[in-house]
Amino acid sequence: MTESRFPKGFLWGGATAANQLEGAYNEGGKGLSIFDMVQFVPKEDRTNDIEMDVKSKIELEELLAGKEGDNFPKRRGIDFYHRYQEDIALFAEMGFKTFRMSISWPRIFPTGEESQPNEEGLAFYDKVFDELEKYGIEPLVTLSHYEIPLNLVQKYNGWADRRLVDMFVNYAETVFNRYKDKVKYWLTFNEINISVFSPYIGSGILIDEVENKEETVYQALHHQFVASARAVKACHDIIPGAKIGCMLARMEIYPETCNPDDVLAALNEDQKNLFFTDVQVRGYYPSFMLSYFEEKNIQIDMLPGDEELLLNHTVDFLSFSYYMSMVASANDKEKELGNFFTGVKNPYLQASDWGWQIDPKGLRITMKKMYDRYQVPLFIVENGLGAYDQVEEDGSIMDDYRIDYLRSHIDQMGEAIKEGVDLIGFTSWGCIDLISASTSEMSKRYGFIYVDQDDYGNGTLARSKKKSFDWYKNVIATNGEEL
Repeated sequence: MTESRFPKGFLWGGATAANQLEGAYNEGGKGLSIFDMVQFVPKEDRTNDIEMDVKSKIELEELLAGKEGDNFPKRRGIDFYHRYQEDIALFAEMGFKTFRMSISWPRIFPTGEESQPNEEGLAFYDKVFDELEKYGIEPLVTLSHYEIPLNLVQKYNGWADRRLVDMFVNYAETVFNRYKDKVKYWLTFNEINISVFSPYIGSGILIDEVENKEETVYQALHHQFVASARAVKACHDIIPGAKIGCMLARMEIYPETCNPDDVLAALNEDQKNLFFTDVQVRGYYPSFMLSYFEEKNIQIDMLPGDEELLLNHTVDFLSFSYYMSMVASANDKEKELGNFFTGVKNPYLQASDWGWQIDPKGLRITMKKMYDRYQVPLFIVENGLGAYDQVEEDGSIMDDYRIDYLRSHIDQMGEAIKEGVDLIGFTSWGCIDLISASTSEMSKRYGFIYVDQDDYGNGTLARSKKKSFDWYKNVIATNGEEL
């Protein structure tokens, strides 16, 4: 390659989330969050890959009471709270242009209901942003990455209650005002569509406590859409020139065959996946979703002014995670599980250690489809390979499988850019090993940086570079020319 396909100023970097990274769950005045209640379940004991939903008040009370042998990995993370300087120095050594992170809502408002924010929490993120600025790394900050103060679940059943809108907007305005000189790129809700698959993690809903489960989830999502639109407005008002986006867990869906029934099944799945970005980017509920609500007798309670708010305060860019593609069939067939999604096995693709089907070309297809549909800049904020890493006797970690995965996906990103897609940047998921979102494992590793810790919290927490560290450093240095 003689000329980079990636534009000048392309934002290369890595992505994390507060609840998988920070630890210090009971330090600095932080309140409990929903993920602090999610236990590690060994692989052999799992019924599926989504072992994180808390479904009832009784279950939540039992988790709060605790018992011997409880293992809550997200409470300890990888101790970024105390080691952020060391970690950011490693990101800088790789040449990161941007670092995607999230602010923990309960670190700023421990119960979500305080009239004044927790200064110690605000001061922590000041230090993180100052450290990033020292190295010229642009923060990309998610306001809510599966982070809801636990009190709001106990008291209101999470986003099922409209009152959370004002509390979230108060939190958003607080951090916009505090960090307006330090942060230019923001995201509202991480993977907003996850509520459909995991009501507790996506919306803080104890689903067994409600009668009409599906209606409750979509009502909660409406509240999040309204909160997101209000946050977009606040961001534009408080930080002129800032860019704020939405974030979707994107799943490219293929029909199993060219049978029109399979094609229709794939289209229906695709529309359901894109409904969320339709609202946040286009500014209104698409007709296919209104039809679905009617068919299922789902009543969404909208207040006067909601539709105008959604239409007038759409996002500046669309960000998404992409790990795999899925296959839809009109027939009932055995389904393969991915990150929260299920589909028929694709015989043309290899799979990861966790059964996620590896499909680099699917990323290019998704980029082209989404850019065609929305005509706003795209930002790939999660993509990476969860794998078991082996530390050799000399301390090296030869993660060629991770390099191969990322190389093939970055190559397809370059092709999509060549074909006219406007892509702002790329942040590889879990740039440093952290706690898995879906399984709370430490052994499912994504990072360029190895962290010495196991699923039970044993280890020194020492950081060391994998082979992929130097590879990604060179990718950034050459602006994607050398893969």
